[in-house]
Amino acid sequence: MNKARNNPLNMTLMHGALILYTIIALFPVFVILINSLKTRKAIFREPLALPSSDSFSLVGYQTVFKQGDFFLYMQNSLIVTVVSIFLVLLFGAMAAFALSEYRFKGNTLMGLYLALGIMIPIRIGTVAILEMMVATGLVNSLWALILVYTAQGLPLAVFILSEFMRQVSEDLKNAGRIDGLSEYTIFFRLVLPLVRPAMATVAVFNMIPIWNDLWFPLILAPAEEVKTLTLGSQVFIGQFVTDWNAVLSALSMAILPVLILYVIFSRQLIRGITSGAVK
Repeated sequence: MNKARNNPLNMTLMHGALILYTIIALFPVFVILINSLKTRKAIFREPLALPSSDSFSLVGYQTVFKQGDFFLYMQNSLIVTVVSIFLVLLFGAMAAFALSEYRFKGNTLMGLYLALGIMIPIRIGTVAILEMMVATGLVNSLWALILVYTAQGLPLAVFILSEFMRQVSEDLKNAGRIDGLSEYTIFFRLVLPLVRPAMATVAVFNMIPIWNDLWFPLILAPAEEVKTLTLGSQVFIGQFVTDWNAVLSALSMAILPVLILYVIFSRQLIRGITSGAVK
């Protein structure tokens, strides 16, 4: 297996496939970025051409900063995304640890119940969720979005993390108990560091849907002061006329935080996805 893995031809093919995948994945981002720096006519006339002295224009970025509060929208999206992911990882890891570590009546049924959330879209319960938020006074608040996204991400988090936690050595945890460590200390100091790749995977899988979501911000938090970036960008999209320069400029700036977070978690993400693939 090691000889096959270290074969120069195999390594070349793997690097080539990785480069090809990167080009394919980043091509739409590249197209959005170059078109955000062009005039409206150039966008439709030559969408794949680089900006030239005749087609270069920053009118889209100027429009974004003049209409609406872009930095407020960005701040709201960052708060909702970061807090939601933190709660998903915290509660998901705790539930996964309980399901994988302790044997109790209904353990399997509880796991299946949580797994149902992966198959049943949360948007089916939009009306009930809206009524609940109205009753609790959380409409037009960031907490409404945070709670919904946390509930949305927990099933997948529990499903992935429980499988990884079952692979953590029992001897390590029992040694901690013999040394007098509490269950919380074992969880935070022994188990969590060993499942960081899986947690990074869960974080990335939840980050993109939360950041790009339009459905729940439009229904639960449409007020100007709590608009997310995706919802705030809709002001440039009209029924009859769309300001494509502003739309592409807003999307270009919205991509940057996601790329930064992806770069931060990329190594752990790859380890989490490929863990167990090659023995």
